[in-house]
Amino acid sequence: MTGIHVEGLAAIALFYVLILAVGIWAAWKNKHAGEAEGTDRSETIMVGGRDIGLFVGGFTMTATWVGGGYINGTAEYVYLPGYGLAWAQAPFGYALSLVVGGLFFAKPMRSRGYVTMLDPFQQKYGKRMGGLLFIPALMGEIFWSAAILSALGATLSVIIDINIKMSVVISACIAIFYTLVGGLYSVAYTDVVQLFCIFLGLWVSVPFALNNPAVSDIKISAVKEIYQAPWKGNIKREDAWVWIDNFCLLMLGGIPWQVYFQRVLSASSATYAQVLSFIAAAGCLVMAVPSVMIGAIGASTDWNQTAYGPVPPKERDQADMILPIVLQYLCPPFVSFFGLGAVSAAVMSSADSSILSASSMFARNIYQLAFRQSASDTEIVWVMRVTIFVFGGLATAMALLTGTVYGLWYLSSDLVYVIIFPQLISVLFVKGTNTYGSVAAYVFGLILRIGGGEPYLSLPPFIYYPGWQLEDRIHHLTGEVEHIVVQKFPFKTVSMLASFLGNVAFSYLAKYLFESGKLLPKYDFLDAVLAQHSIENMDKTTLVNRNNIVLSEMAPVKPRLSVQLAATFTRKDTLAEEDSSPEDSPNHKTLD
Repeated sequence: MTGIHVEGLAAIALFYVLILAVGIWAAWKNKHAGEAEGTDRSETIMVGGRDIGLFVGGFTMTATWVGGGYINGTAEYVYLPGYGLAWAQAPFGYALSLVVGGLFFAKPMRSRGYVTMLDPFQQKYGKRMGGLLFIPALMGEIFWSAAILSALGATLSVIIDINIKMSVVISACIAIFYTLVGGLYSVAYTDVVQLFCIFLGLWVSVPFALNNPAVSDIKISAVKEIYQAPWKGNIKREDAWVWIDNFCLLMLGGIPWQVYFQRVLSASSATYAQVLSFIAAAGCLVMAVPSVMIGAIGASTDWNQTAYGPVPPKERDQADMILPIVLQYLCPPFVSFFGLGAVSAAVMSSADSSILSASSMFARNIYQLAFRQSASDTEIVWVMRVTIFVFGGLATAMALLTGTVYGLWYLSSDLVYVIIFPQLISVLFVKGTNTYGSVAAYVFGLILRIGGGEPYLSLPPFIYYPGWQLEDRIHHLTGEVEHIVVQKFPFKTVSMLASFLGNVAFSYLAKYLFESGKLLPKYDFLDAVLAQHSIENMDKTTLVNRNNIVLSEMAPVKPRLSVQLAATFTRKDTLAEEDSSPEDSPNHKTLD
């Protein structure tokens, strides 16, 4: 191992120790959080003591999306010829998703005092439907973590001749360890360090890379071809619908994630949750700037003049690693190690919240609410600890063993958009949807999305949407030709809309058939229409699983956060069918 590699290893070790130390400190500092108010330990692990303030909250909400995949992916798309800045949709897409989430979703979710994103589904559609919706949510979180760890292994292999597998395992172990110890507090405080690391690491590197003699003026290469097509990029007319489809996927599909609602539900009030979403939207855009510049620098470089060699990264199938490559080959060694160490630590840190999200949903919505309503708080805490370990191990194994982790992540994030997003709108805003509609929506969304195929997984379509094309993709290294079907139709968004309309239509159809007597009560096998009515007439607070957990028991909201807010849970009419508009409601002010 050369001296340079020792420096690289030392830089990474320094950042890793920093993040680990902050994670452990946060756990120790908050080990008694919530005890005075009688908060369950399990809830403290999931949403903190619901006392995350603006400073830490702003950082942790930004870090929902700004992690390793975000900064590497943005640089990659700006660099890729034929794509460029026009196709680097993540910064604006995710920023807008946080704005939309803040405007419409943060307040109802936080003011009702839920603990996870699946709570409203189980409350309205029952525990079985909650379990079904847990599947795409879990897949999304696990594959996201796996994709992040996979990117980390690739990044580290650029800097130092270290065994990729070992680096991924060490990184995952550190993230799992402090998440186990401190739960949401550790995740939130390490997010602050993570964003500082990315910001400093990248901004320190950019001026050095810009001034490298091999790099031409990025203002000129934005519009004129120098070493490759201009990095500004353009959207061809035939690709416009695909661009819109992908943008909607980011903007709306970025909302129904437990990683986002975990932050929303940990805010100290509903208004804070909204403000944090808006701060994070600005943070997403600011954090993307150095990534865009690094992608532009990569597109403006004569690689022949660098130690990288005459063949540019795109022709070596290394476009996805353009960010570490620019830092490694266009900056002085001490700068590149600082930058790469910071980025590696940030990537490692962004896997933690997904693992915590997945285990929160499992422990609460599957284990506690669906199977063991009588489980003690200590039992739930141990279930969470075991699942953090299991899900972390699963993500690590996938990062190491499957070459299709990005394809799996794309498909699962599509399923979150197509299945969970329309259900979330229905459960929060559409009065009268029920479990029959929810099941129909789930099936519609699943069939229409899977039917469109997934090229990354070599999954052929069985639904050929209008405008589909057959394209040949030639592998740069092996020369193999692959025939793939490319869907030019915005089928993801159409699937999402079909899922939403299916939910509404089938809910009202079931309601009509049972209430009019056209179907006998014995056929209401999901207890979703007639049984639901008898329960609601008996108790307006609507039971979670139709058995014994009332919403006020399910998610206590602490008086110290807002005495008025807590009072809403003692009033039966607050959570009644919300016939009156917010302005008419006597409790309107209490929900602020």
